[in-house]
Amino acid sequence: MREITARRIIEMKGKEKIAMITAYDYPSALIADRAGMDIIFIGDSLGMVVYGEGNTLNVSMEQMVFHTRAVSKAVKRALVLADMPFASYEIDTDEGLRNAVRLIQAGADAVKIEGGYDHRKLVRKLVRMGIPVMGHTGLTPQRYLRFGGYRLMGETEEEIEEILRDARALEKAGAFAVVLEFTLADVAKLVTEEISIPTIGIGAGPWVDGQVLVWHDLLGIYEETPPFVKKYADIGGMMRLAIENYREEVKGGAFPCREHYWEFLDKEDFRKKAARALEKLREED
Repeated sequence: MREITARRIIEMKGKEKIAMITAYDYPSALIADRAGMDIIFIGDSLGMVVYGEGNTLNVSMEQMVFHTRAVSKAVKRALVLADMPFASYEIDTDEGLRNAVRLIQAGADAVKIEGGYDHRKLVRKLVRMGIPVMGHTGLTPQRYLRFGGYRLMGETEEEIEEILRDARALEKAGAFAVVLEFTLADVAKLVTEEISIPTIGIGAGPWVDGQVLVWHDLLGIYEETPPFVKKYADIGGMMRLAIENYREEVKGGAFPCREHYWEFLDKEDFRKKAARALEKLREED
């Protein structure tokens, strides 16, 4: 069992901020775990940042299982959290149970579902099975068509009520935490105060129990990022510069240089071996 568990995450509420990041492959997860992250999340955002999709709706269970297996092999300390992709749990509760089991068997320690109140029965069943569940309300990207795009949530009384209802339903169903995405900070603060389980914010202000960002966003892999992202590095620019330098050295003959290749020290020995090899090939022809 890994050091960080769902129980440990619950215990951190009000005591220690929770640090969460996405990762989609072995090397990324290895780095994130060694950096001391509390939760490493295989999000369905991989559809956009790894596969180049315009949204998360085309992500399949097969993709999630594949990436969860890769990430889980790297992580020794952090809690490994896997996303339930669109239509993997909404249509049929039994199918949702089976798909959650697939992610756990691939190496996840917990699963995340988007929505709250509408899926409280599924959350309750998963928890009773022994599968920890994190919920997700506010902006739920799998429902962006309903919202009219990726927009800030919590501006109306109806939206505040829905977000609170989701969070409370998740708490009662046994979820260990809830993500609040692209939600007005005042609303996120209210939710955090109203429920006993941790809130993890992404574009939801400072008054939550933890924060999550997408790997590619915070590292600056792409030039364009959501408005709530802080770029902690320009890895994309560094990668491009390194590749440009490599290209120029290849074109100019500067790479490889002497320390990057090996040759026969005894040139006469090489000449004899090469001559015999060529002779054998001629005989075969």
